[in-house]
Amino acid sequence: MEHTAQQAGRWAAPAATGPVRARLAVPGSKSMTNRALVLAALADGPGTIAGPLHARDTLLMRAALTALGATITEYGHYDPGAAGPAPSWQVTPGRPETGSCVDVGNAGTVLRFVPPVAALTGVRVDFRGDARAAQRPVAQILAALRELGAVIDDGGRGAAPLTVHGGGSLPGGGVTLDASASSQFVSGLLLAAPRFDKGAEIRHRGGRAPSAPHIAMTVAMLRDAGAEVETWTRESGTPTGVPDTWRVHPGAIGHHEVIVQPDLSNAVPFLAAAVVTGGAVTIAGWPAVTSQPAGQILDLLTAFGADCALEGGGLTVTGTGRIRPVTADLADFSESATVAAALAALADGPSRLTGIGHMRRHETDRLAALAAEIGALGGDVRELPDGLEIRPRPLRAGGQPFASYDDHRMVMAAAVLGLAVPGIEVENAATVAKTFPGFTRLWASMLEQVP
Repeated sequence: MEHTAQQAGRWAAPAATGPVRARLAVPGSKSMTNRALVLAALADGPGTIAGPLHARDTLLMRAALTALGATITEYGHYDPGAAGPAPSWQVTPGRPETGSCVDVGNAGTVLRFVPPVAALTGVRVDFRGDARAAQRPVAQILAALRELGAVIDDGGRGAAPLTVHGGGSLPGGGVTLDASASSQFVSGLLLAAPRFDKGAEIRHRGGRAPSAPHIAMTVAMLRDAGAEVETWTRESGTPTGVPDTWRVHPGAIGHHEVIVQPDLSNAVPFLAAAVVTGGAVTIAGWPAVTSQPAGQILDLLTAFGADCALEGGGLTVTGTGRIRPVTADLADFSESATVAAALAALADGPSRLTGIGHMRRHETDRLAALAAEIGALGGDVRELPDGLEIRPRPLRAGGQPFASYDDHRMVMAAAVLGLAVPGIEVENAATVAKTFPGFTRLWASMLEQVP
């Protein structure tokens, strides 16, 4: 069966034969890697990124910044799924001499972080990507860039493909936008803002901006690079302690070494395996201090019934054999929502996941995809305006494969479901290489450690 599935381009998601007990290390954070690349490309001298993620999204960012004049040199050998340190990248800023074309693939960070950098060049930069890229929200950041002085041609679509006509500099100033579709609108402007002539004051006015910890990560990395950033809250509807206004002063971006932390979102499926099987999984190197949504992840796993403990240089999650139902707002860490939906489908009561309506315009419409694929296994999933309601039912693999929709997070959800539902085959599981090329290898390694 496994050979047939591989021949058909499918991955047979392995079922667990007992409680998983494993200690694992996951690759570096995509979010940190791509922010570090942009800041290094705009810095006042060469900088180093230690332990970067080596995956499709980060390689697309690396290629994009190279097309805009940066020189990026790799030191070390990359082996996906292997233990040991990842290679480091040295980034030397530069300017392009001729126009270029940037492939954004289906990477939201490339689509939204690179146009502000392109506006600072003196050349024409064309942006192209996968078919899905044309459906991903970008109009708000393009409108904001125009207000800040950029010249952009998108044919009036507010979407890719598009062209940025770099003028060599950008005046900057104040701009108001609605970032409720993506926090990356804010982060993309913030990263380049120190290089604008007047800096920038960026005001989010609209619905709740998702993934607030990622904006906090952007601010922290800017400050680490020497940028002066002020934040405050002006709108009464904004959650307490969450900024909705950011002021970045003009100035140099310092060159330094950035050490990339493990990607905590990519660790979630492995931790979920402990919950599903009643085992224990340790993620080595889990940071004690981080701007990633670590606290929210631990709260979610605890709600599902797990015990979480930081000890021995890692995080250990231990399951009890019971998966409790949850009511959870996942707006700040929607990257974990697909795995949360998989756990909810295996729980012993109905769950409600909210704060994730914006996921309809991620790599795919994740809410519809989860409803369809869990439903095909016999589950009961109802879409809500802002999330999912999941009522557990007995699940079994049918005759059709679990569709990945070219979405790395759907592959991870299928892997978690496959632990308890034998026979799941995942169509185009290779798409997980978008953020985690060694995922299936590490997943198999984890299961080999079952007693």
